[in-house]
Amino acid sequence: MTGGAGFIGSHVVERLLKDGFQVRIFDNFSTGRRENLEFAKGAGTAVELVEGDLRDLAAVERAVRGVDVVYHQAAMRSVPRSVDDPLGANENNVTGTLHLLDAARRLGVRRVVYASSSSVYGDNPELPKREDQPPAPISPYAVSKAAGEQYARVWTKLYGVETVGLRYFNVFGPRQDPKSEYAAVLPRFILWALRGEVLDVHGDGTQSRDFTYIDNVVEANILAGEAPDASGEAFNVGCGDRTSLLDVIAMLESILGRKVERRHTPSRGGDVPHTMADVSKAKRLMGYTPLVGFAEGFSRTVEYFRAFA
Repeated sequence: MTGGAGFIGSHVVERLLKDGFQVRIFDNFSTGRRENLEFAKGAGTAVELVEGDLRDLAAVERAVRGVDVVYHQAAMRSVPRSVDDPLGANENNVTGTLHLLDAARRLGVRRVVYASSSSVYGDNPELPKREDQPPAPISPYAVSKAAGEQYARVWTKLYGVETVGLRYFNVFGPRQDPKSEYAAVLPRFILWALRGEVLDVHGDGTQSRDFTYIDNVVEANILAGEAPDASGEAFNVGCGDRTSLLDVIAMLESILGRKVERRHTPSRGGDVPHTMADVSKAKRLMGYTPLVGFAEGFSRTVEYFRAFA
């Protein structure tokens, strides 16, 4: 599991351990956190931690040696961060992924399940997003994810390495970091609201997202590890619904029982106005169905963050 100490990676690791698998975690702890792995302290030899960086090919080779399935979550995340540091996005997300794929090819890994992103669709206004729509990235992050998908497909066709891409739609839930300037919008909104602080809303707040609770993403990863007809494909992982930022604020106010102050700031470069996933392909070829809807997942996440307010 690359990025196994991160938000998504740690949840997938936890599920794999519960399912009885042995898991090797590979992380450089640039954004991953050791406290995300507290659940693994009693796992004994079922879990192994290898510290290293995707940009170090020798370290990647050590991490994947003897592995059957690689779950690739490590990345330089965030559209705004990639706008600020496009070279870093390429080095981590493209070169790093290429290192992983080539190590997998040479060391006999059966399957690589990798994290892609809904950002590959760009600002095409057509909704819902379907996998047969052509990629149209408008940020360095999105370009890096689209490039990773292309490399993965080539590795399947040319070298026979099974690859499965998961295009995540705005994942949220417990363990997500709200403190970075590049943090996702939901944990930042929740923490600010719990602390009585003003919410910064980029743009007019009508932009909408298919916010996807972490349990759904974990389930998609588990299914992708074994689904026989999924190799060489990329799949949307979302809920097939969308919620605007203004609606998110209204839900926060309902949960907290008080008004939440907000201020509007300029829209950010590289952001798209709306996203919503068509998950019919994932359902057909992987058996994926969202387990937790947005309202329930959002309520759980607010309760989780109460301890940090």
